[in-house]
Amino acid sequence: MVMLIIIKLIILLHISEASDVTQTPILWAPQGESSQMNCSHTKGATYFYMYWYRQRHGETMRLIAFTMANNNPDFGEFSPDKYSADKTVAERGSFTVSKLEPDDSGVYFCAVSEHSDTDLLCCCTKTYYKMTNIISSLTS
Repeated sequence: MVMLIIIKLIILLHISEASDVTQTPILWAPQGESSQMNCSHTKGATYFYMYWYRQRHGETMRLIAFTMANNNPDFGEFSPDKYSADKTVAERGSFTVSKLEPDDSGVYFCAVSEHSDTDLLCCCTKTYYKMTNIISSLTS
């Protein structure tokens, strides 16, 4: 019997500009395979920060990856063996979950931003801490 891993995608959007970010597809993939999600936006080249989140049933969102065009993604506490992200231009990027297992089921979110709290800092790891705390406080 093949177990399907359910990966739902929804879009994390700015309320006043909801049609500017698109995320595809909605995925249901067999266990052991990889699954790729794509995110694009029409907000312009200055929105070059892209964030990938996962929310499991009954849990708050967690930031998995932070990407910028033509830079290596930052996975924080997550393994680049499990996740990969590609972003060669400001307006789009992709995110892949490898070797799917039941624990990977959840809702995956893409978000874009023009600014990052790391603009004035030397490294991106602070983004994970601050964004997670902000998201946690909004969903509590």
